[in-house]
Amino acid sequence: MNFLVLFLILLLIVIIIIQLGKVRNLASVIRGEARVERQNNDRTAMSLMVFMVVFLVFCVASAMYYKDSMLGYGPLQPASAHGGDIDYLFNVTLFFTGIVFIITHIILFWYSWKYRERDNADVKFFVHSTKLEMIWTAIPAVVMTFLVVQGLMVWNDVMTDIGPDEEYLEIEATGYQFAWDIRYPGPDGILGEKNYRKIDLAVNPLGMDWLDDNALDDIVIDGSAEIVLPVDTKVRVKISAKDVLHNFYLPHFRVKMDAIPGLPTYFIFTPITTTEEYRQQLKGHPDWEVPYDPTDPESKMKWEEFNYELACAELCGKGHYSMRRVLKIVTKEEYAEWAAAQKSTYFSSIRNQESDPRKGQLLNTEIKQRKKELTSSFNAALKSDSINLIRLEHVFFKTGSAELADNSKYELDNLSDLMKTNNTVKVELGGHTDSQGDDDGNMSLSNRRASNVMNYLSRKGIESSRMVAVGYGENTPVESNDTAEGRAKNRRTELKILSK
Repeated sequence: MNFLVLFLILLLIVIIIIQLGKVRNLASVIRGEARVERQNNDRTAMSLMVFMVVFLVFCVASAMYYKDSMLGYGPLQPASAHGGDIDYLFNVTLFFTGIVFIITHIILFWYSWKYRERDNADVKFFVHSTKLEMIWTAIPAVVMTFLVVQGLMVWNDVMTDIGPDEEYLEIEATGYQFAWDIRYPGPDGILGEKNYRKIDLAVNPLGMDWLDDNALDDIVIDGSAEIVLPVDTKVRVKISAKDVLHNFYLPHFRVKMDAIPGLPTYFIFTPITTTEEYRQQLKGHPDWEVPYDPTDPESKMKWEEFNYELACAELCGKGHYSMRRVLKIVTKEEYAEWAAAQKSTYFSSIRNQESDPRKGQLLNTEIKQRKKELTSSFNAALKSDSINLIRLEHVFFKTGSAELADNSKYELDNLSDLMKTNNTVKVELGGHTDSQGDDDGNMSLSNRRASNVMNYLSRKGIESSRMVAVGYGENTPVESNDTAEGRAKNRRTELKILSK
């Protein structure tokens, strides 16, 4: 029924238009075809001239009205080292194209008026004008050459990749419907490899290759967390996408690059203004000295709530709006503090889980960390007058045995190197057990474990005269033996420095 009504309405409109056309034709015959045509031409030409004036005034007035809200004008200055060059290029282009825009529109509409049909109008017809063709060919060619050369110069400066000796921070942005995954390198400063075949939406959405040592300390920040970057630091952003075309857009930094599935791209920029400094730039400007939320009497000022943002500049689907992320630029010291507080994705979520291809293996990073920890404890004990006991956290024995486990050698090798460096130090190696089993058996087991540790160090070149092996059995627990965790902590080996 609704369709029928709509059809009848459309049919009626068509009939009305046809009838109006017939009435107009009859009026033309009555009043004279030529005179009516000239009147129509005059009205059309005059209407076009009015439209030209209104249109050009509107374009100029709206541009002036909104200029402080547009990037590059008013307080919204570029916040990156290359941003000024981008703005300069746009301003130069706007200058020339603006002139052409105004002149061509004036000529277009003026010609509609000047050359409308009139009685006894003088006309001139010519087929060719070399002078005119030279003018409209040479002038655009010179202007276009200037613009292209300027563009190439800016492009070469902005898009030059990192040099071999440059210091920089590399991060990775991966777009998908409808968010960004941002990956940072860990302390090694290198982003690990990833492979789309390894993508598992539940545990490894980026397809990171956990067999690559460089990937083990990488950090993937939560999708709702701020992106944090240091000021005055060159940043290289690796850009990719997992599903459809996205666009990595940082408007305040003049950064814009497509994120293309299967075709990694990149962009390099250097932030020069922290978020807090930019807020101070906006402070005092009339457009920003207003409540952020006009409905909230306790609302902060708009400039206080300002944030840089990462947006997707491609219409990537109905959830496109949700790809906005807050970007925070901080001082180098603040960034170092923030980075130190972040946890490796591998060690916080993957390590020794079912999805870990290195489950049960001792990693190079763990070996290095253990050496660092033991060295720190050993040196602290040497410098202290009150601390002389060091727990060998990573010396292990096979269950119910005094035989050293294979992964204990790293800790003992590190201890051997420290004792060789400090060749006057004498130590006591103390073995301990939990309360499982009888007292005599535990005492005997702890003695044999301490002796095996001393024998291992002797084989590494440490003189036996510098070491004493003592078994304490279950007599000095550090935790309650009522829990599995407590018993594990009580099965320990300790180093006591006897003399320095």
